[in-house]
Amino acid sequence: MIKQIDHIGIAVNNMGEGVQLFNAILDSIPFHKEEIVSQKLIATFYEIGNTKIELLEPTSTDSAISKFLLNKGPGIHHVAFLVDNIHSEMQRMKSEGFKALSEEPYIGALGKLVCFFHPKTTGGSLIELCQKK
Repeated sequence: MIKQIDHIGIAVNNMGEGVQLFNAILDSIPFHKEEIVSQKLIATFYEIGNTKIELLEPTSTDSAISKFLLNKGPGIHHVAFLVDNIHSEMQRMKSEGFKALSEEPYIGALGKLVCFFHPKTTGGSLIELCQKK
C-alpha cells in the first residue's frame, strides 16, 4: 500500500548550482548528500515536512540521469512513493500492467529499497517505489 509521497527527484547539471538554487527556493539547506555508485549519480536531499526533494547529478555520461538531462534538460525526473512492502506493491503494479525497470528492488539513496516503473506505462512520469529497511 502506498503511504505517502516520499520524495520528488530533480535532475541537475551541476550540484553546486542546484543546491544554491534550492537553498534560496526552500530557504533551507540539504540534510544529506551521498554518491550512489551503482547508479552513477550524486544525490542531495532537502526535507520539507514528511516529503523530501532529491537533487540528482550524474557522475558519468552513461548514467540514466545524464541521458535524461541530454533528452529533457534539468527538471523533475521522478516521483517516489513510500510503501510498507515493496515486493507486494511491485507485484500489484505489475498485475495492473505497469512495467518495472528491474525484476527485484535494489538499495538506493538513504539505504532504502527502490524500484522504478517505466514512464511509458505510468502516464509519462517515472514512478519510484521505496521502502525503508
